[in-house]
Amino acid sequence: MTQSTPLLPDIKPISDLHAVPTPEIYKKLETRPEGLTQGEAKERQNRFGRNRILKVKGKPLILKLLANFTHLMALLLWVGGVVGFIAKMPQLGLAIWTVNLINGAFSFWQEYKAEKATEALLRLLPPYARVLRDGKEQSILAEELVPGDLMLLAEGDRISADGRMVEAAELRVDQSTLTGESQPVAKTSEAELRTGMTRAEVPDLVFAGTSVAAGTGKAVVFATGMNTEFGKIAHLTQTIVDAPSPLQKELDRVTKVVTAMAVSIGVLFFILAVFLAGVNLAAGFIFAMGMIVAFVPEGLLPTVTLSLAMGVQRMAKRNAIIKKLSSVETLGCTTVICTDKTGTLTENEMTVRALWTSGHRLTVTGVGYEATGQILAEDQPIPSPADGDLRQMLIAAGLCNDARLLQPTDGSSHWTELGDPTEAALRVVALKGGVNLDAELVHIPRVQELPFDSHRKRMSTVHKGPEGTVIAYVKGAPKEILDLSTHIQINSQTATLAEDLRAQIVEVNDEYARNGLRVLAIAQRLLPSDPGVPKPETIERDLTFLGLIAMMDPPRPEAAEAVRKCHKAGIRVIMITGDYGLTAESIARNIGIITTFPAQIIAGPELEQMSDETLKGHLGGEVIFARVAPEQKLRVVTALKEMGQVVAVTGDGVNDAPALKEADIGIAMGVTGTDVAKEAADMILTDDNF
Repeated sequence: MTQSTPLLPDIKPISDLHAVPTPEIYKKLETRPEGLTQGEAKERQNRFGRNRILKVKGKPLILKLLANFTHLMALLLWVGGVVGFIAKMPQLGLAIWTVNLINGAFSFWQEYKAEKATEALLRLLPPYARVLRDGKEQSILAEELVPGDLMLLAEGDRISADGRMVEAAELRVDQSTLTGESQPVAKTSEAELRTGMTRAEVPDLVFAGTSVAAGTGKAVVFATGMNTEFGKIAHLTQTIVDAPSPLQKELDRVTKVVTAMAVSIGVLFFILAVFLAGVNLAAGFIFAMGMIVAFVPEGLLPTVTLSLAMGVQRMAKRNAIIKKLSSVETLGCTTVICTDKTGTLTENEMTVRALWTSGHRLTVTGVGYEATGQILAEDQPIPSPADGDLRQMLIAAGLCNDARLLQPTDGSSHWTELGDPTEAALRVVALKGGVNLDAELVHIPRVQELPFDSHRKRMSTVHKGPEGTVIAYVKGAPKEILDLSTHIQINSQTATLAEDLRAQIVEVNDEYARNGLRVLAIAQRLLPSDPGVPKPETIERDLTFLGLIAMMDPPRPEAAEAVRKCHKAGIRVIMITGDYGLTAESIARNIGIITTFPAQIIAGPELEQMSDETLKGHLGGEVIFARVAPEQKLRVVTALKEMGQVVAVTGDGVNDAPALKEADIGIAMGVTGTDVAKEAADMILTDDNF
C-alpha cells in the first residue's frame, strides 16, 4: 500500500493525470501501485461520488402530451373555438375544438417514444470491475470505482472508468464507442509526449465504455462518471434541447400572420359596422367575432398532420422509420448532410483488395467476411487452390492470426468476425485462394507465439512442420518487415533481396497507402529444430519476404449513387470521421464527395484550435473532417446551422449521438447502429442504405 501514496496523494495529481502528459506525471508512475485500501476507496467515493452517468430527467408523460395541445397553432384554434361560442356559433366552436383534440392526440400517438439515449449509454457500461484493493484482486460494482483504483484489464473486458496504463502486455482496445472506428488500438504503459494527438490517440490512456480486444494490463483510474470521456458524450446528448423543425418554424410564422390579420380585420369590420352602418355595439361585436373565426384555418393543422403521417408510412415502406412527424418535411428541406464514414458510407468490414507477391500484382474481389470472391491476375481468376509463392503467403497470413470467422446465425446471411478485423480479412483472402487453414494448422501446428507489439509493429507465430522442421510466420508494418528481411521468395525459390526489388516493394507499398489502403507485409523464416525460448531478436531476423497484402473497409455499393443524387438535388455532403485523413480522402473521392485537388482535410487537433469564423469559412467549400472527437463533430453541425443550413447527420456509433441530437434531422443506421445512436436520432434506416 505504501507504494500508492506517492502516486495519488491528493486531488491535484489526479487532475494532472487527466491533463496532457508530462515527464513529471510519468515520474509519479514509476512505482507500480498496489491499489487503495477499502478505507481510502470509501473516502474517495465520498469525495467524488459514485461512478455513474448522471441522468437528466426527461419531461413527464403528461407534459409531452400537453405539448401537442399548447403550441402556437393549437392555441389559435382553442381561442377560435372560444370566439365561436362568444359569437353564438357553438357548433363551429365545438368543431374547432374537436379538430384540435383529434390532431393533438394523433400527433402524440405518432411521436410517443420516450427519449432513452442515456439509458442506452448506461447499458454499455459493465456492472462489475476487477481491481486491486488491500493488495489483493477483487471484483466490485463498477459504480464503486474511484480515482486511484487500480483496474485489472483482460481480453473481453469492458472498461468502467478512464485510466492511465501502468502495465500493458500486448494490450489492444476497441475504442469504437468514442471514435467510431472499429480497428483495435494498441495501448502501452510507456510515456508518450508527442503533441497534436486527440485524447483517444494517446496510447497510455484507456476509457470508460471501451473494451479490451486483446492482451492484459493495469490502469490507474483518474476519472469516473460524468468526468470520463464517455460521460462527456452522455452530458452532450442529455443537454441538447430539441429545436423546432423548419416546418414548425414556418407554421409558427403563418400562425402569427393569420392571427394578426384576423384580429385586424375583425377590429376594422367592428368599426365600420358601428360607425358607418349604424349597427349597435352587441351586433357589431358578434359580426366582428364571426369574421375572426372565419379567418381561423382550422383545417390547416390536421391537413399538415395527415400529410406528414402519409409521408411516414411511405418512408416506412422504403426502410426508413420516422420517429417525429415533422422530420418528414425536414428531410425534404435538407441542404447539408454530415455523414460518418465507417459503417455509414462503408461496410465496416475490413476486406483485402490487392496482393503483391513474387513481383506480381493481384486484385481481390468480394467484400465482407464471407469468402465469396476471387483472386485475379490481369483480370483473370487464378486457378484455385492457389499454388507457389501466393499460396505460401496466404498460409503465412492465415496462420499468423488469432481471429475467427463466425457463420451467420438467427436466420441472418451475414458473416461476422471475432477478434481483430484486419486478421479476419487475412483469413478470408486465404479462403478465397482455396487454402484450407484448418487443415494447414493440423499439418503445421502452432507451438509458440510472439504477440503484436506496438513498438515492434509485428506479430510472429512458430509452427512445427513435418520431419521436425520449424518455421516462423511474421506479419506487420511493411517498413519494419522489410528492414528485417534479407531474402525474398520468387517462383518457390529463395533469393537474396536485392536493392532494386527492395525499392520496388517500397514503391508498391507507397502506392497502396496513397490510395487509402492499409498494407501489411508477410514474411517467414526457417528455424532450428529447437528454437528455444521465443524472443523477437532470435526469431524476427534474416526473414524471407513473401509479399504485401493491402486492405480497406470498402464503400457501400449504393453510396456513390446516393451522393450523386444528393449533389444533383443541391445537397452538400460533408464527411466527418474519427479515421485518418488519407483513408477518409480515398473513400470520399471513391464515392464522389470530394472532387477538388488537393483535398481540404481538417484534423481534430487543428479544428480544436480554430475559431468559429475560420471554421465557417472552411465550411463554404468541399472539406473532410478527420480524427474528430464527438464534441468537435457537434461543433461542426452547430456552425452549419448558424450559417442558415438545414443539417442532416448520419451515424451509427455512440460518438455520433450528440451530433445526431443537435442536427435538424438525425439519421441512424438500423442494422449496425448502436442503441444510443438510434435513440438520439429522428430517423432510422432499417437497411443501413445511405
